Amino acid sequence: MKPKTSNSRRNFLGALALSTAAGSLTGFTHPASVNLMDSNKESLHEADKWFEGIKGSHRVVYDGSTPHDGFPIIWNWAFYMTNNETGIPDSDMTAMTVLRHSAIPFAMEDRLWEKYKFGEVFSLTDKSTNAPAIRNLYYEPKDGDFPMPIIQGIKQLQDRGAMFCVCNLALKVYSGVVAKNMGLNPEEVNKDWLSGVLPGIQVVPSGVWALSRAQKNGCGYIFAGN
Repeated sequence: MKPKTSNSRRNFLGALALSTAAGSLTGFTHPASVNLMDSNKESLHEADKWFEGIKGSHRVVYDGSTPHDGFPIIWNWAFYMTNNETGIPDSDMTAMTVLRHSAIPFAMEDRLWEKYKFGEVFSLTDKSTNAPAIRNLYYEPKDGDFPMPIIQGIKQLQDRGAMFCVCNLALKVYSGVVAKNMGLNPEEVNKDWLSGVLPGIQVVPSGVWALSRAQKNGCGYIFAGN
C-alpha cells in the first residue's frame, strides 16, 4: 500500500508547477496558495483514445508553449498549405498543436476572455483595438488578426483534420492564480474554464504528456513558442 502524499509534498509540487508555468502572470501570488486538484481518470483515458485520430503518412506536432503572435496556429496551417502544394491531400496528414503554458487561452471561448481579462493576464493585444484582447484571436480570426488573410484559424483547421489540445495542468495552475487575484473560488474558476474549452479541443493531462504521446504516434516535433 502506497503512503498518502503529504501536504508538504503537495505544496512543493504546487510551487514547482507555478514557478515554471505561471511565473509571468500579472499580480502573481505565492504559488503554494493554488490548489492543484486530482485528475479525473476517465478523462485521462479519453485523452489517450483521442490520439488514435492521428492519420496519414505525414504527421507533425507543434509545441505551443507561448502565444508567439499566433504561430502555434500559423505553422499548423502552413503544414497543410505546403503539403497540398507538393501534392499531399489533407486526408494523408495530421498537424497537431499542443496549447500549453501561456498559450492556453487560445483553447477557450470568448466569454472567458472577457470575464477573466485574458488579454491583460496573458499580455495579448487585439490589433483592431490596440487594447488587451477580450476575444479569442485565433479560433475564428478577423481581418488583421493574422499577418495574412489567407491564414486559417483553429476552427477551419479542425475541419481539415488538424488536432488541437490544451494542457489541463496549466488550466489548473493559471485558473488558481487568476481566481486568487480576483477574490474568487479557485475550484469554481477551474470548472468554468473547463466548461469554456472550445469544441473539438481535447483537454490532456499536461502539455508535455501530449507531446510525448504525439511523438509515440509518429508525429515529428516542432517548437512553436518563443
